[in-house]
Amino acid sequence: MTPLDQAIGIAPYQHSSEELVRLGCLLSLFMPYELASWMLGQWSGLSVSPSSLWNWVQSVGNKAQQELEAQLNAQSSGTQAPCEAISEMLSALPLAIAADGVMVPFRPTPNSPKGKIQWREVKVAILARLGTRVTRAKKEVPQLLRRRLVAVLGDIDQFIPLLQLEAHKQDFESAPKVIWLSDGGRGFWRVYRTLFSHCAVAVLDFFHSAGHLARATKAMFGDARSAQAQAWFRHWRHQLRHGQHLLVLRSLTILIHSQLLTGKSFSTLLQVQAYFQRHHNHIRYRHFEQQQIPLGSGMVESACKWLIQQRFKGVGMRWSEDGFNHLLILRIAWVNERFDSLFPEVTIPKTKASPIR
Repeated sequence: MTPLDQAIGIAPYQHSSEELVRLGCLLSLFMPYELASWMLGQWSGLSVSPSSLWNWVQSVGNKAQQELEAQLNAQSSGTQAPCEAISEMLSALPLAIAADGVMVPFRPTPNSPKGKIQWREVKVAILARLGTRVTRAKKEVPQLLRRRLVAVLGDIDQFIPLLQLEAHKQDFESAPKVIWLSDGGRGFWRVYRTLFSHCAVAVLDFFHSAGHLARATKAMFGDARSAQAQAWFRHWRHQLRHGQHLLVLRSLTILIHSQLLTGKSFSTLLQVQAYFQRHHNHIRYRHFEQQQIPLGSGMVESACKWLIQQRFKGVGMRWSEDGFNHLLILRIAWVNERFDSLFPEVTIPKTKASPIR
C-alpha cells in the first residue's frame, strides 16, 4: 500500500481511482459526508463510507494547503505569484474587492464532540470584475464576473497575505479601477490601508453607515421609533445618500458641542461623529454612484452565505479545525476554478470541468 492509500483509508488489495476520489471530494463540498456517501453510491454503485470521504477530503485538502503555503512563502521572499490569464474584455472592467467576517461553530475540544460550541470568525474576501447584464425588462444591472474568493480561520495578520496573493493573481495593479468595499470593522480597513490604499477607491457600506445614523438618532431622542426620531433619521439618511455627507458630519459636530446630551447618549453621539469623521472620504455616495461604483458590500455578504453558511452551518454541525480547514480550501479551489488541478491524473472534458459556468 502507498502512503496515499493509507491516508484515504483504502485497505490492502483495494483500489480507488483518482476519478472516484475527485467525485467523492466534489460531492463533499456541497453536502454532509453521510449524504455525499449515499449520492456517490447511487451514482457509482460502490460503497464508500462517510469516513472514507472525510479521509479523502483531508488528504486532498492537505495537498492544496501545502501548495498554498509554498506560494505564500515565495511571496514573503519577494516573489510575486504569476497572474492568471484574463480576456481583454474582462481586463478592461473595474475590479471590486470586498471583505467581511462570518461566525462558524467549532468543537471546544479536539477529537471530541462534547462541550459547549465555540463560535469563531472566518474572514472572507471576494474579488470580482464589475460587468453588467440586461434583464428581460431591458434594464441594465450590475453583474459580478470572474469571482475569486479568499477565506481564513484566523486573524487579520493571516488574512492579509492570502488576500495579497489572490490580488496579485488577478493583476489588480493593472485594473483600470480598483474598488474596496467594507463595513466599519477596523481590521478590514487595516487590510485596505496595507494592500490597496495606493490604488483603490474605498467605500463604506451605505447600510452600515445608515445604521450608525440610527444609533445617533436613538441617542438624541431615547426612542428611535417616535415620529420625530424617524423624521430626523430619514432626513439624515437622505443627506448622506445624496451628496450631503459633510452636512451630516457638521450636524453631528454641532450636537456634540451643544451640551444638550450627557452621559451614555453623549458618548454614543461622540462615537458616531468620530466614526463619520474617520470615514469622511468613504461616504461620498452621490459621487460613487455617478462613477458607477457599488454603494454596499452585499457582494461579500452573499459570498459568506454560499461559501460558508451553506456548508458549514447546518443543523447540529460542529467542526474540528483540521476538518474545517481542509474542506474550506477545497471549496475555495472549486469556486476559483482550481479544483481540477488537484487531480492531475484525471482527464476532464471542458464541458465537465469544475465549476460549471
